[in-house]
Amino acid sequence: MRANTDRGHDKVTSKRGNGEGNVRRRPDGRWEGRVAFDHGGRLLRRSVYAETRDEAARQLRAVIKAHEDGLPTPDGRKTIAAYLVEWLAGSKSTIRAQTWCAYERHLRLHVFPFIGRRRLAQLQPSDIQRLYRDRVDSGLSPTTVRHLHEILNKAFGQAARWGLISRNPAALVEPPRRAHHEMRTLDPGQVRALLDAVADDRLEALYVLAVTTGMRQGELLALRWRDVDLATGRLRVTGTLYWPRGGTPAISEPKTARSRRQLQLSGAAVRAIRRHAARNAAERLAHAEWDDPIGLVFTNEFGRPVDASNLRRSFANFLTKAGLPRIRFHDLRHTAATLLLSRGVHPKIASEMLGHASVAFTLDVYSHVTETMQREAARAMDAILGESDPNRVGVNVGVTHQTRHQVDTRITRDSNTKQGWAGQDSNLGPWGYEPPALTG
Repeated sequence: MRANTDRGHDKVTSKRGNGEGNVRRRPDGRWEGRVAFDHGGRLLRRSVYAETRDEAARQLRAVIKAHEDGLPTPDGRKTIAAYLVEWLAGSKSTIRAQTWCAYERHLRLHVFPFIGRRRLAQLQPSDIQRLYRDRVDSGLSPTTVRHLHEILNKAFGQAARWGLISRNPAALVEPPRRAHHEMRTLDPGQVRALLDAVADDRLEALYVLAVTTGMRQGELLALRWRDVDLATGRLRVTGTLYWPRGGTPAISEPKTARSRRQLQLSGAAVRAIRRHAARNAAERLAHAEWDDPIGLVFTNEFGRPVDASNLRRSFANFLTKAGLPRIRFHDLRHTAATLLLSRGVHPKIASEMLGHASVAFTLDVYSHVTETMQREAARAMDAILGESDPNRVGVNVGVTHQTRHQVDTRITRDSNTKQGWAGQDSNLGPWGYEPPALTG
């Protein structure tokens, strides 16, 4: 006979047989559920760990049920890092190569050094919550930690479905609130100053495309000559450039299905690309070591893909040269979207140009422009209805314009009659004409 203490109450349990399991309190205060199975004449032991006895018992029942159902049971010795490496390898064929590289980088930098050696079966929601807090305290942005949360939620969700753990601990954790960053864009005058600063630079056309089409940095660097048709002034966005760790740059699928799109170029963009094409041809002839097997539009001086960090440094220098505030290269995309929407371009067209998943997403991201759009819509409605005098209360749709004084006079006169408003146009109220309610 053996005694266990649970929350101050003594419970006496007898020795259990294989496959039944037991729960005990560890010296470190946590609860451990242990069970042993007969596995082909070999004893297979499994353990689960939890902060409370009830949770340990629940996890233990899940292990026993998984064994009874013929599913894999958690290996108490497998570490979090070992599992995540296996999960990464298995997910490589199911996601974009660039996304996989981001997953690997986040786990390598922010998970493996801190909780990677912990046993998977021992992982608790509190461990993940502590990891997030420590990462934010160390200076990692809340947005990056939220990305990390999405990865862990997906990885541990798979582990739960496979029966390696009884539940997904990441699903029980709240990631840090997304930090709000003021969107910084350039106005038309500032855009012209930037384009003046990059004039005659070998990558001038890249900046012109960035501010006139809103293409992403990776999309610009992955653009190939075969995707550009200067005769019709169109180009196709078919990929994005990324740099895998320890490897050579490669082109992956666009970010989303709608990111694969066709764009109509402005005259300024067509002229810039024509100049760039001439310069590119001259560079090819001048450099015997030119190395561009896939025909990229934008390369370095030797025909190789443009390094993103070098591009960012050059961009910062051009901003300084033009006397402009420091912004990110990605903010040129925001600049293009803001200029389009503020000039009355239909949100549907702007959304398609940007490659967004939906118009709703576009309007949500660029909500700062909607106030201007609403003012323009109000002015347009005034122009359509001929409304220019603020004292005019009617609209020229089936009724005669009336001044507010005339309506007030009718109110006074009709209020003394039995019919009142019933004797008047049913669409006319004290404040003027009201259109009938829409039905159907």
